[in-house]
Amino acid sequence: MLDVCLLGTSGMMPLKNRFLTSLYTEYQGSGFLIDCGEGTQVAMSYHGLKMSRITYILITHAHADHISGLPGLLLSIGNNGRTAPVTIVYPVSAEYCIKALLTVCGELPYEVVLHPASDTEPEAFNAVDISPDLRIRSIPVSHTVPCVGYSVLLNRRPVFIPEKARALRVPVEMWKALHSGEPVTLENGTVVTAEQVVGQPRKPLKLTYVTDSLPIKEIAVMATDSDLFVCEGMYGDTSKKKSMNEKGHMLMQDACRLAVAAGVKRLWLTHFSPAVKEPQIYADELRKLFRSVVVPEDGIKTQLK
Repeated sequence: MLDVCLLGTSGMMPLKNRFLTSLYTEYQGSGFLIDCGEGTQVAMSYHGLKMSRITYILITHAHADHISGLPGLLLSIGNNGRTAPVTIVYPVSAEYCIKALLTVCGELPYEVVLHPASDTEPEAFNAVDISPDLRIRSIPVSHTVPCVGYSVLLNRRPVFIPEKARALRVPVEMWKALHSGEPVTLENGTVVTAEQVVGQPRKPLKLTYVTDSLPIKEIAVMATDSDLFVCEGMYGDTSKKKSMNEKGHMLMQDACRLAVAAGVKRLWLTHFSPAVKEPQIYADELRKLFRSVVVPEDGIKTQLK
């Protein structure tokens, strides 16, 4: 199960009623944050989330509304008692900016691990600091500076079925080992494996996050079958299409079309222009393109399970 909170929905600058776009996801008490604009630590506190649980920070690109909150957040994480390492993942072209922002943090009570990712080729790695079942993928997208999108996949183990264990005469005290995937040996020497006491394989949970990009087909490929797709939609006014293309952004309608192409279950729009005071007015129109679209307000939460 993944707990998800969209901390903010604003692009370019924070507003009095709208934090900058960033996403927090938590699994088994450890979390990762995607993007960290100005005031992100305030947004986390406002929405009742624990900064000390952040294990990974994933940065999409080196524009201020996506990275300028790093020093404040890192200091706040330390002030909230964290001593375990925090890993920052970012496109390699953003390394100078990341390191420059770190210089103003001084000495932190935990190690910051830098993980540059390619901004020209897809990459993937297991988030072992959280769980070996958690895998993070990145792909380059199309913006005015090198930028990446992220997918998070949680491999779910098959469900343990007590009735199967009882039928094989496995003592209850051995169930925990089987549930964790380990074989057990009964008193008569019989070896029972985890595969004998579980149900059918389950599809991984998948969360995809993309902002600041043209609506390229590679995004739909990465987002395929996502349980939740979080994607920018700067405007709902289609007359803005040309200007958005020139600035490397997409419209709400573009995001809906990507969601259709990817076959996602749900779409949350984000990164609204400060000029769009009431993005929710486009909801009915957008649902004609993709039924399961949400034009959210800051702090929307869900559980993927």
